[in-house]
Amino acid sequence: MTRDASRPSPRLSSPTFSPLYRQIKDFLIRSLEEGEWGPGDAIPSEGELASRFNVSQGTVRKAIDEMAAENLLVRRQGKGTFVATHNDPRSFYRFLRLVPDDGKATHAVSDPFFCETVDASPEVSAALGLAPGARVVHVKRVLRFSGEPVVFDQIYLVAELFDGLTLDRLRGGERSLYSLFESDFGVRMINAEEHLRAVPADAQAAGAIGVPAGEPLLLVERTAYTYGNKAVEWRRGLYSTRQHYYRNVLG
Repeated sequence: MTRDASRPSPRLSSPTFSPLYRQIKDFLIRSLEEGEWGPGDAIPSEGELASRFNVSQGTVRKAIDEMAAENLLVRRQGKGTFVATHNDPRSFYRFLRLVPDDGKATHAVSDPFFCETVDASPEVSAALGLAPGARVVHVKRVLRFSGEPVVFDQIYLVAELFDGLTLDRLRGGERSLYSLFESDFGVRMINAEEHLRAVPADAQAAGAIGVPAGEPLLLVERTAYTYGNKAVEWRRGLYSTRQHYYRNVLG
């Protein structure tokens, strides 16, 4: 997308309150949020951005380096810098950390079986920062590895952002949910916070993933955020760890 030449360049405030590269980063994030560059799009070169903001290329490079480290942008050697997208296969395992015991990466298949717009419970309202009883889209699905059910997810989405989401749309194609949300609804998940604990399988989870009621499962509660640190999804996933483990890399 080409910038409107009639649109004045942003005026940078004094770096007294924020380092100059952080101000550039804030402007770039705002451009992403406003859709100036969409997922997968190339952004202007460092030289073009330096001219646009009237700063050095080094300042722009530092801002871009930090955004790349946060998975907002992707550098491609010899091609330029691009807006990160959930359509990139490498992004799939950024949000799904379950690994088979043999360590071999296995493609997970989403099998949604429920999708309705409902009033949010107090727990869901609090997690998403919504007013009590606000409308949310409730999705239930099973995640299968090599055909075997391993994860039972209950997902809650801010309804106003996902108007028109149906079970048929969730079942269409091989895209991940986050890829679907990004391409069909313009909602990109930027980061997430997870809470983990062990719980016994209740009847619903036991039936969904084929384990005895009471069997220990890993409960993963995730709040996912889009630009502006806005919570847009809360999910409660129950993971069978009979043949899988949760993998996280620190540092």
